[in-house]
Amino acid sequence: MRKIRPTKCISRSSRGTCNEFFPRRALKRWSRLLSPDSMTFRVERATAAHVDAICAIERSAVEMFRGHQAWPFYRAVSIPPDQLAMEIQQGLVWVALPDDSDEPVGFVWLDTEHGGRVVGIAEIDVLPAYGRRGIGSALLNCACEWARSAGYRRVDLGTLADVPWNAPFYAKHGFSIVDKHDPDFAYARERDEEHGFPETLRVFMTRRLAPPDAHEWSVWPAPAKLDLLAPPVKPRDDEPREWQRIVRLLDACDELRLRARTDDLIDAHAGNPAHAELARRAANLLREHAHIQAGADIRIEQRIPAGVGVAGESSLVATVLVALNHLWRTGLTIEQLAELGRELDREVPIFLHGRSVQTTLTHERATSTKLPQRWYVLIDPHESVAVEEIFQATELTRIAPAATISFFASGETLENVIEPVVRARYPRVAAAWDWLGSHGHARLSGSGGCVFLETATPERAEAVARRCPATFTAWVAEGVGVSPLRRALSRHAAAG
Repeated sequence: MRKIRPTKCISRSSRGTCNEFFPRRALKRWSRLLSPDSMTFRVERATAAHVDAICAIERSAVEMFRGHQAWPFYRAVSIPPDQLAMEIQQGLVWVALPDDSDEPVGFVWLDTEHGGRVVGIAEIDVLPAYGRRGIGSALLNCACEWARSAGYRRVDLGTLADVPWNAPFYAKHGFSIVDKHDPDFAYARERDEEHGFPETLRVFMTRRLAPPDAHEWSVWPAPAKLDLLAPPVKPRDDEPREWQRIVRLLDACDELRLRARTDDLIDAHAGNPAHAELARRAANLLREHAHIQAGADIRIEQRIPAGVGVAGESSLVATVLVALNHLWRTGLTIEQLAELGRELDREVPIFLHGRSVQTTLTHERATSTKLPQRWYVLIDPHESVAVEEIFQATELTRIAPAATISFFASGETLENVIEPVVRARYPRVAAAWDWLGSHGHARLSGSGGCVFLETATPERAEAVARRCPATFTAWVAEGVGVSPLRRALSRHAAAG
């Protein structure tokens, strides 16, 4: 989902009181912290309900810098709540919570926009009243551990050299000061210059991360997608009609954690038991094909709303195959994995190849395609559409010439054909469609009840999503050229 560069960026990112990091964990209550006064804390992934509290923590923490040269700059910049909400959707923010409360007392936020195998610390803060209790250290360790599990090999940050809870604190946790003129930190210097931050106050630090071995947890994304449908075509007069479609990959993902076992048990758990069973089937299929005796633990965290047709079984299977092929070192190529995955779901090859494709519902023909950069407002109307039923409706009789990429880019997609059928049978989808249509050319994804609006800028998408009625759920995602799964594979593979 949509990632926006923090406006305060690295220049203030690691300034918090007792600020540190905690590794992001896919399951809640991953870690517990025991403070000196015997208060127990837990670290969990942040939710949308935490946005206001996180912003309040930041405002409180910045007061610690009154009287410092950095104060005028820190005071002038604060976390944009909308941006924070998007980062939380990405799963890049964690909070520290007292065991007797759901009100955060600290948080950490990672920034993956560096690209490649480098991740940054965008912000870390702890309420001053909860300082010196190990909360900051726990948050810092958590962030670094998640980054390591996700295949990142380095964590970068920018901080103040002369503040005890800044550079000296990070040095105690394995960070070292680097040459601020290193080309790797050019983006950070540019951010500081943009905000007029004095160069003499800033130091940049980095911490190297060792790759996890096969028996440690590793983190892998299961990306979402949108189906952009066009009217059906008839290749020849004697052939049945075929629905044309573009499958557009998104940066929104569910998350899987996997590790190899020393026995041959496949232990899979998910909120949806059907997903756990599918993961076991994918693992067994790979194991049987490779003729090996191997086991694995698999944990599935669903972050994308269920039932809207933008994520699901095909993406899950692809991620399990890619991750276990890496962990078990079975050595299969992507093409071989695609052939295996097709036995479980015909769309698995799309997620394995990791690029948007132009195809048909039967996947008889599939061509990789490049689409313009776009952002999407996705609306969950909390009503699922029986897609096969819609495709078989007798009202859908229109036949059209084969669609081109410019056809899809122009927005001339299937909703003109199926809209009357969907509207008549699914009133909540129709209501969501009407609302989103008041903001532009709303469309229906071809694989569920998701209604979406394509925009040319993230700011436009976020502005629309903020206005979503409480009866629906809105989020923003970016269409990507290369899927998050393929990028994760590159990170893990580079580490050996």
